[in-house]
Amino acid sequence: MRASRLVSILLLLQARQPRTADDLAARLEVTPRTIYRDIEALSAAGIPVYGEPGHDGGYRLVDGYRTQLTGLTRQEAEALFLTGLPAAASGLGLGPVVATTERKLLAALPAELRSHADRVRERFHLDAASWYHDTEATPQLPTVSDAVWQQRRVRIRYQRWAAPHEATRVVEPYGVVLKAGHWYLVARRSGEFRTYRVARIVEAALLDETFDRIEDFDLGGYWQDYLDDFDSRRHQGEAVLRLSPEGMRLLPQLAEPAIARAALESGIVEADGWTRVVVPVEHPDQAVHDLLRLGPLAEVVAPQGLRDRLAEALTSMLRRYAR
Repeated sequence: MRASRLVSILLLLQARQPRTADDLAARLEVTPRTIYRDIEALSAAGIPVYGEPGHDGGYRLVDGYRTQLTGLTRQEAEALFLTGLPAAASGLGLGPVVATTERKLLAALPAELRSHADRVRERFHLDAASWYHDTEATPQLPTVSDAVWQQRRVRIRYQRWAAPHEATRVVEPYGVVLKAGHWYLVARRSGEFRTYRVARIVEAALLDETFDRIEDFDLGGYWQDYLDDFDSRRHQGEAVLRLSPEGMRLLPQLAEPAIARAALESGIVEADGWTRVVVPVEHPDQAVHDLLRLGPLAEVVAPQGLRDRLAEALTSMLRRYAR
């Protein structure tokens, strides 16, 4: 988006001068010709930018000129990355701070760029929550996020799926992740990284003890590895299904992506028009629940144990409705 690029050029010039068109083009992944046009647009908007020829030349701002990004507090600076996520900011306890930050940023922009920013906000909205589910209550999220910012250990009382169902842990919080409307804490304990669902944290107490972060820790990389490992652990086996043409069409809406992807890759169309597929499945109890969603659009061929359990569930339903 051009408005964003113009702001980036302005901030790059404030950070270091001079900058050549080639340097700016490389940083912003555009052509030097685009930079020439952008510099003209900045000048037309009243920004005192000029070019100096020569070996050490490049584009500069008039001495003393800076955009009016003044008055930003530490919290407001930290909240910049959340300006497009009002629900996430509210969950972290930064809703009012983000609103104030947006106002200050808009006030600092030239009139032309401010109108572009207003149009974007009026036309695009991001809702990170998933469909058909209420947002989870996460009263401990502000405390957990404070611990992340301050690099302080935190004592959490956590509800687990396995026994004992409640446990108290002292952890080193490295980051928080918002996934499909659910917040997760990524923390280190006993030298290993673990993931905790914030909604299941009953109590959180910030401790006075600080800790040193591992310098090369990559939160995004860790999360992707966690998701891959999660899928490999929960998919304990495979099932052979026959899907009707309608079942194949609706499968992406009725099943998770891993199942839909496997069906597409393994599908063989048979003489009656149905497609035989091999898909990953979880524990038999969960597999029965998932496969019932397909209704008459699917038939379980194998394994026989899963086919029998599904038949038992359907027979029980039939008896109940027959009464």
